[in-house]
Amino acid sequence: MSRQTGPARPSLTRDDVLDAAAALVKQHGPRALTMRKLAAELGTAVTSIYWHVGNRESLLDALVERTVADLGAITPGGRTPAQRIVSVARALRRQLRDHPHLVAMVHERGLTERMFQPAAQALVHEVHAAGLRGARAAEAVRAVLFQVVGFVLVERNRERSPAQHPGDQELWDVPAAEHDPALARALARGPQPERLFTASVRALVDGLLAGD
Repeated sequence: MSRQTGPARPSLTRDDVLDAAAALVKQHGPRALTMRKLAAELGTAVTSIYWHVGNRESLLDALVERTVADLGAITPGGRTPAQRIVSVARALRRQLRDHPHLVAMVHERGLTERMFQPAAQALVHEVHAAGLRGARAAEAVRAVLFQVVGFVLVERNRERSPAQHPGDQELWDVPAAEHDPALARALARGPQPERLFTASVRALVDGLLAGD
C-alpha cells in the first residue's frame, strides 16, 4: 500500500523566486538577501534557486530590472497639465516611500536615472502640454523630480531621527510665532507630510508654469 502524501507543491517559477527576494529586501534590506535564506523562505534547495536565476549577482540584476519596471508604471491623473504633474509627483513619492530598500538597491547598481526615466517622460509630456519647451521644460521636469527626491529624503531622515527635546510643541508658543496664535498652534502640531508635500509641489508647479 502506498504512503499517503499531501497535495503536491506547485512548481517553483522564476517569478516566485523574484517575489520572495523582493519581499526579503523590502523587509530587511539587500544584505539580508542570501541564496540560503531565500531557499528557506521558498522551501526549496539552494540549487533550485541557482537554476532559476543564476548566482546572487544575477539575482540582484534581475530584481533590479523588475523593480525599475515596476516603479516606472505611473499614470498621470487630472484635468489640467498642472494637476497631472502634481499627480505624477505624488505617485513617485509613494513609490519611493513604499520601496526604500529596493530603491536603494537600484541606486547602488547605478540605475537611478533609468528608474526615474518613466516619471520624467510623463513630466515631459505634461510640461509640453502646458506650453513649455526647451530649457524651460527641462528645468521644470528636473525641479519636480528634485522636489520629490529631496522631500522623501527629509521625511526618511525625520522618521529615523531620535525624539527631539524640546519638540515642536515646546518650541512654538505665541511669542515665538510673532504673536500669531494660529501659526503657533499649527507649528506646534508638527508637519503633516502628505499635505505639506502636495502644497509645496503645487506651489512649485504653479510657479514653473507661470514663467517669468
